[in-house]
Amino acid sequence: MASLTVENYVKAIFKISLAEDNPRATTGQLAVALAVSPGTVTSMLKTLSESRLATYTPYEGVRLTDAGNQLALRILRRHRLIEAFLAQALEMGWDEVHDDAEQMEHVMSDKLIDRIAARLGHPQFDPHGDPIPTADGQMPVLETRSLADCPADTRFRLARVLDQSADFLRYLAQSGLPLNVQGRVLVHRIEAGAITIDVEGREITLGREAAEKLQVAVGADLAVPDRVGVIPGPHFAGQKTRIK
Repeated sequence: MASLTVENYVKAIFKISLAEDNPRATTGQLAVALAVSPGTVTSMLKTLSESRLATYTPYEGVRLTDAGNQLALRILRRHRLIEAFLAQALEMGWDEVHDDAEQMEHVMSDKLIDRIAARLGHPQFDPHGDPIPTADGQMPVLETRSLADCPADTRFRLARVLDQSADFLRYLAQSGLPLNVQGRVLVHRIEAGAITIDVEGREITLGREAAEKLQVAVGADLAVPDRVGVIPGPHFAGQKTRIK
């Protein structure tokens, strides 16, 4: 049974490697992600190597082994299913579920997680649009692009939010931008670093930094997946939920 610290490191390595499209995560990246000193990271990476969960090369970085990848996927599955369950069962908003899921992911058994998945209809995505790994370690795939890269007249669906801090999620909710809302790019002012979109008849202007945090589906992917795992919390009363 992996410790809480080991699980957090393995999950962080997996997420950094995925985001950077590089199998290796650096000591500096992990120190920032986990809010610890580089020296602490180096010591822990040696432990992960000894446990055969990762391979660490000084000055080059760390990559997960097959066993480490499997553990990371199990942790992500727990976390994202717990978020979906908290949103549905307790009607918590998408800005509220992360911290509790961080704690609960380390203590719930795989058997209980499987029961939660079945109860929710085996959702493919969590309340922030992150893919939920299946029990056998497969990750659902949805083609998305950054809203910041969409030219004028692009029709889109908000499919994933990369910045899941409570403040940013509340900002989106207050702006009328819940997950799966559809809209159209009206004006993309690249030189000004701003993009104006139309969402249900309302014009919303976002800075490039905010737009880069939003992943959107376009074209054939505009339709909401059958099992999205997105349940409206108190911020989204009246939003339709689609779980089969």
